[in-house]
Amino acid sequence: MATERAKNEANESGRLDGRVCLITGAARGIGLGIAERLAAEGAAVCLADLNQDGVKSAAEQLNVAGRRAIGLPCDVTDRGAVREAIGTAVREFGPLDVMFNNAGISQTKRFLDIEEAEIERILRVNVVGVLIGIQEAAKQMINQGGGGKIVNTASIAGKQGFPLFAHYCASKFGVVALTQAAARSLGEHKITVNAFCPGVVATELWDQLDSEFLELGETQRVGQSLEDFGADILLGRISSPEDVAGMATFLASSDSDYVTGQSIQVDGGMVLQ
Repeated sequence: MATERAKNEANESGRLDGRVCLITGAARGIGLGIAERLAAEGAAVCLADLNQDGVKSAAEQLNVAGRRAIGLPCDVTDRGAVREAIGTAVREFGPLDVMFNNAGISQTKRFLDIEEAEIERILRVNVVGVLIGIQEAAKQMINQGGGGKIVNTASIAGKQGFPLFAHYCASKFGVVALTQAAARSLGEHKITVNAFCPGVVATELWDQLDSEFLELGETQRVGQSLEDFGADILLGRISSPEDVAGMATFLASSDSDYVTGQSIQVDGGMVLQ
């Protein structure tokens, strides 16, 4: 579970000691990497995901490693489920300090072939789910008093449109817009709202996308899509969840107290702005 790097940093840092964080989409991939890093930095973490078995197993392994974690089933498109997850985190650990709206889905599809139901499904999870997460976390933080931090998972696909991911790009542009609007709406309550924008991250999601590339005839072998997308990364390699977790930790910590409304790229130099 937790990497050696995370373990070492926990011993040296602990800059999130006492903070309570909830991460959606945390059973695997980027969400799990974030949860591991936050826990290693001293935070109490609530992992929420549709994958009930996966998220509970992940939390149990964090607890075995000496962290404080719980795993909860949660459909981010269900407001009641999100509200319940937040309530459980608060009852278990105390006031909510940081909300990570990370859950998301994607699909590889040629632009002219995208169907209404497909874009509606992606927008429902990636945009409506983030909206609900921001709103419910903000309500909790306002009731508590003292502010808080909301962090959304966007993407370089929220900065540029890619022809095989048009509906996913639309959703991530939406996440960037929600991040900016929420930051302006919630600043008076001392709540910061930011997003991070990963590039190509080696996770189970990219395994799915890679298979779809093959099915569409866009690539000829397993792994080619990652290689093709990663060919121009300035730092010369595909990223891992651990690369993203560093930015997530910064945005969860007091180091980012004067940062809000930003969508920060963590892509190794794929998109320069």
